Amino acid sequence: MSFLNADEPSVVDLIVDFGLEVLWHPSLGVEAGAAAKKIFTDCVDGTRPLDIFVFEGSVIEGPDGTGRFDLFADRPMKDWVTELAAAASIVVAIGDCAAFGGLPAVAPNPSGSTGLQFHRKARGGYLGADWVSKSGLPVVNIPGCPAHPDWITQIIVALATGRAGDIALDDLGRPQTFFTQFVHNGCTRNTFFEFKQSTLAFGEGTRTGCLFYEFGCRGPMTHAPCNRILWNRQSSKTRAGMPCLGCTEPEFPHADLAPGTVFATQLIAGAIPKDLPPGEDHVTYLAMAAAARISAPKWSKEDMFVV
Repeated sequence: MSFLNADEPSVVDLIVDFGLEVLWHPSLGVEAGAAAKKIFTDCVDGTRPLDIFVFEGSVIEGPDGTGRFDLFADRPMKDWVTELAAAASIVVAIGDCAAFGGLPAVAPNPSGSTGLQFHRKARGGYLGADWVSKSGLPVVNIPGCPAHPDWITQIIVALATGRAGDIALDDLGRPQTFFTQFVHNGCTRNTFFEFKQSTLAFGEGTRTGCLFYEFGCRGPMTHAPCNRILWNRQSSKTRAGMPCLGCTEPEFPHADLAPGTVFATQLIAGAIPKDLPPGEDHVTYLAMAAAARISAPKWSKEDMFVV
């Protein structure tokens, strides 16, 4: 559904201008039943070329490795994944579940869910750590819950137009063009973050304090361009007054912050955040935070909410 909202390029652009043929998708394909199954079998046996295999959702291996918790076209879905991945020139995992296992893979994981090539942060997943496609690429991970539509279409265009070699991947298989900088970059609340001034309410405007300390915003630790490539060309979670949940990282959901919750206050031991931006330690951060609060200008402590 996120894919259908793509704008640069749009889904229509992909088909008309770039010549992509969408062979089948459960929400978009017109074929059903035996006709849909034939598309799968034709791709597996080579009757129909499969250039890019795009997978959504976690691979479900339960119960007891049979995969029968998730059946499709009379077979466990995991068996289709094995055969289609082997037949495809390139394999792409869309969304956090396909990339890292996502919410279903959180312990105790009764469904036996995992990602295509990662299980949470550990390389391996369903296909294995050393698996590569016919093109020589590992699984291309485009995480997010959901993934931004333009991340999806821009990478698919690059792959479909023969520029797979131009896509540099990070250690988690994510395209570096989208997943190098942090959500924090471009956040309209960054000045409040620097002066350690917090907002105390959800949903307030972009000038009412930082969401990191009281609401556990993971923008400083999450690789994604959400504040550079805005959602619906309008906004982002932090601009709308909601904390980033870190959905492009393999640890999402970060259940270790507070059991039973997806996000929670960052503060522990008084004023020390539990999770810190990369390269920071708690002692140094506490000293820096104290100095920043003391030197904070008056305007940063006032209610700046405007409508």
